[in-house]
Amino acid sequence: MEISTLEWALTIGITCAVLLFDVFVIARNPHEPSFRECAVALSVYIGAAVVFGAWIWASHGHDLGIEFYTGWLTEYSLSIDNLFVFIILMAALRVPREYQQEALMVGIILALVFRGIFIALGYQLIENFSWVFYAFGAFLVYTAVTLVKSYRSHEDEHPENSRVIRFAQSHLNVGEEYRGLKLFYRLNGARVVSPMLIVIIALGTTDLLFALDSIPAIFGITQEPYIVFTANVFALMGLRQLYFLLGGLLKRLVYLSLGLAFILAFIGVKLVLHALHENELPFINGGEPVHVPEISSLLSLGVIIVTLAVTATGSLLASRKMSEEEITERTGKLEPE
Repeated sequence: MEISTLEWALTIGITCAVLLFDVFVIARNPHEPSFRECAVALSVYIGAAVVFGAWIWASHGHDLGIEFYTGWLTEYSLSIDNLFVFIILMAALRVPREYQQEALMVGIILALVFRGIFIALGYQLIENFSWVFYAFGAFLVYTAVTLVKSYRSHEDEHPENSRVIRFAQSHLNVGEEYRGLKLFYRLNGARVVSPMLIVIIALGTTDLLFALDSIPAIFGITQEPYIVFTANVFALMGLRQLYFLLGGLLKRLVYLSLGLAFILAFIGVKLVLHALHENELPFINGGEPVHVPEISSLLSLGVIIVTLAVTATGSLLASRKMSEEEITERTGKLEPE
């Protein structure tokens, strides 16, 4: 795929402009967004992703169009899992509702930065070392198994208790009052750290961990860096509105982790098959490619769509028969305050 410098410049420029507009609007008027505000913004972002995919399809071929839609849906489903962790952090760290937009905006910007770094590193790895597909595939299968084990054991997630967060809380003079994105202020003559800084550290740590899963997954769908980047951008745009729009509905996706586990395992297997097809490791088939079937992008798109549909439908049907306590036990998620 030949992407011109102009296309890259326009893409990055528009992305930065949208983020700056969001930051400017939120900074001027911190508030809890209304249902209509969230619905309109989310519709615009999803519509933009669909139109962008159609443009890719028309200008660069249907194969890359399918790769974009497949990558976008995969990254979007993984980003929704991010929202669960954000809900826990906001509730555990008692972030006021009117300031949660600001915190989420910072989290999304950090996610874009980390994913941009990992995309660059991942691209360099796959360009120079074909065996890295084995490592990516094995890591995704391992992550899938971990998700299933976590689901079966009903282990609660408490990212706010991570070592990084505990270290920051114990070594910084953290105040109790939130003042928007103001990270330091004076209280009774002493300089204190706003708890918002702890929230940002928590979100940054979470974003870094999620990028480790996200980037190998998207490279299992496409090796084109432009598609990888734009799929991630569109998956993260609108995440803030989705957080407020869905609210308590998110915790009713009781089978989401199982659906994601299946998707990650599927992509992991696809990566291993691709690695075998491109094999250069001397201890596998004498360093020669192994003739195995490869999974097409169209089949990947179909599998991901069906998995997400079955996961969402099954989750909502099952959660209707569960009490609030059973749902919380199953998902380990907290309602945003």
